[in-house]
Amino acid sequence: MTTVYDVPADLLINRVAEELKNDSKVKSPEWVNFVKTGVHKERRPENPDWWYVRAAALLRRVYIDGPVGVNSLRTHYGGKKDRGSRPEKFRRGSGAIIRRALQQLEESGLIKREENGRVITPEGRSFLDKAAAEVKKEVEGLERY
Repeated sequence: MTTVYDVPADLLINRVAEELKNDSKVKSPEWVNFVKTGVHKERRPENPDWWYVRAAALLRRVYIDGPVGVNSLRTHYGGKKDRGSRPEKFRRGSGAIIRRALQQLEESGLIKREENGRVITPEGRSFLDKAAAEVKKEVEGLERY
């Protein structure tokens, strides 16, 4: 059986993002065109569907690392802030974006909240595994994964 670990992350995330875009419970908020994804970024994302890509990446991250909280995910999606001539410093990603996307994934039944963080539900696990199987079937040469 094909799992998330058997396919490249970028192909899986793009496939899951397409399917989440068709899901009625996962919708991008109206403020999505005006925000950066963290203080370390200078501009907003160029991809118009970046909300669904981020939600798919969060779903994969909960699958792999779960149980996880918003704070650890902020650290994962953070980066170095350019401070001019001063040395760069690490800054965490936006918590509001991560929190809202996780709430939408909870409403759709793909993840659930527990005492020590969010974990993937059996429906979410099968959703990701089916997407991984489709990706592996479409792309040749994935035997090394």
